[in-house]
Amino acid sequence: MLKVSDLECVRGERSLFKDINFSLEAGELMQVNGPNGSGKTSLLRILCGLAIPAHGEICWCGNTIRSLDEEYHNVITYLGHLNGAKDNLTAIENLRISSALAGNEIEESKAHEALRHMGLGGCEVLPVKVLSQGQRRRVTLARLLVCSTVLWILDEPLVALDGAAVKLVQSLLEQHLEQGGMVVMTTHQDINITAVVTKRLQLA
Repeated sequence: MLKVSDLECVRGERSLFKDINFSLEAGELMQVNGPNGSGKTSLLRILCGLAIPAHGEICWCGNTIRSLDEEYHNVITYLGHLNGAKDNLTAIENLRISSALAGNEIEESKAHEALRHMGLGGCEVLPVKVLSQGQRRRVTLARLLVCSTVLWILDEPLVALDGAAVKLVQSLLEQHLEQGGMVVMTTHQDINITAVVTKRLQLA
């Protein structure tokens, strides 16, 4: 279980948010909403352990994530709102390298299968720089097909996607939740995801 207690984030002299409390269990989805500048990305980075809160703590299965370190990182997959793909590498190289950096080395055949599933058949060996923004986003999202993590933390996963791709991502999220996974995500787009419990956090 993920438990967040009395979380506060400060940038400069401004408190982006404070007194954030929630918990998340198997099969549950947390949608984080709020206007630009409200701290959505900062919150997700704190949940991943990539940033330190001004106050409060985050626990995974009863232990603070700071004490767990790599053990916690091994159960999460974080996708930021930027694709993070290298323009001069192919789609398949980007997927394999990003997976390896996350501690999950995959065979080339598995990468091919994931990219085809994401609608990128025929684009696997093209450099990312020639792909559209939507296709680049699909390359990044293909990581969700090859990871085996429990907690997915996703920052605007639907950005630049067309209707067909949004439905595909919806299906991936629902399958993950059905299998006992957990999702924390931000999105400006409407998406209806079936979950055991759907929670919403509104940042001012």
